[in-house]
Amino acid sequence: MGMEVGEKKSGPMASLNVVPLIDILLVLLIIFMVITPLTPSGLDALVPQPAPPGISVAPPVDVVVVQLLGGGRLKLNGENTTWETIGPRLSEIFKLRAEKVAFVNGDDTVQFADVARAIDIMRASGIDSVGLITAKMESGR
Repeated sequence: MGMEVGEKKSGPMASLNVVPLIDILLVLLIIFMVITPLTPSGLDALVPQPAPPGISVAPPVDVVVVQLLGGGRLKLNGENTTWETIGPRLSEIFKLRAEKVAFVNGDDTVQFADVARAIDIMRASGIDSVGLITAKMESGR
C-alpha cells in the first residue's frame, strides 16, 4: 500500500501497489510451466488383444508366457519350473532376442505378491516389457 504526497490538498490517498503481486504471479507461472513436463506419466502397460469370438488362435512360438498356478507352482511356456530356475531360463531365452516381451498369467488363487515377484524376476532377466494376461482375455471377452 502506498501513499501519494503532493500538491493535492484533499489529504492522504491510499493506493494499492500491484507490481509485487504481478511479480509473484509471473514467478509462479514460470515455476508451473517448468514443473508440468517433469511429472511422471505412470507405468506403460502392454496388454495383448483377445482373438475374435469363435476363433481359436494358438500363441506364436516366440511368445514367452510365465504361468503362476495355485500352490506356488510355475510354468514357463507350459513346462514346469521353479522360482530358482526361472530367472536363468528367461535370461537364456532372451539372450539373443531383439524384442524382449513376455507375459504373466496368474490363476485367481495366486497372491499379488507372487505376480510381483515373477515380474521382478523377469525384469532382472533383461525383459523390457511385461504384459499381463487376464481370465477375460483368455476367454475372448
